[in-house]
Amino acid sequence: MTEAKAQDRPDGRDPETVSRFVENFAAQLVEAGVPRMPARVFAALLASDAGTLTSADLGEQLRISPAAVSGAVRYLAQVHLVSREREPGSRRERYRVHSDQWYEALTNREAIIKRWEDALREGVSSLGPDTPAGRRLAETLAFFEFIEQDVAGMMERWRVYCAKAFGEG
Repeated sequence: MTEAKAQDRPDGRDPETVSRFVENFAAQLVEAGVPRMPARVFAALLASDAGTLTSADLGEQLRISPAAVSGAVRYLAQVHLVSREREPGSRRERYRVHSDQWYEALTNREAIIKRWEDALREGVSSLGPDTPAGRRLAETLAFFEFIEQDVAGMMERWRVYCAKAFGEG
């Protein structure tokens, strides 16, 4: 697309430039362990001005099937990175990424970490704290306990930072 055509668009952005960002950021997420399709869908939502897109929008932009969109959104909803909402007056769903998606994803991980800690405590008790496996589990438990304390403090600092920087939190 030429620069003049990009300027004619309501958002003034070149779709090829947006696509390059989406694919590059998605590749970074994949490197970090996020499955490829959810990474691409998340990056596309993140790059949209409204922060919402329909399945058809995502399919067209990313050149993927409705089934691929559905599977990606299901994964992203499970890890609390997107939410589903009905389009007013329609049966179509829109998928939304929120400005606090990282905060939500991390704070929802706390419940998972607590369950892991409980399972690790049981493992240490079952395997014996003086066995090599028990010591390894105890060290893993200590790591999660340490991370949990640090994440709680970090999230509080984040709320304060957001309130100052963006007027929210």
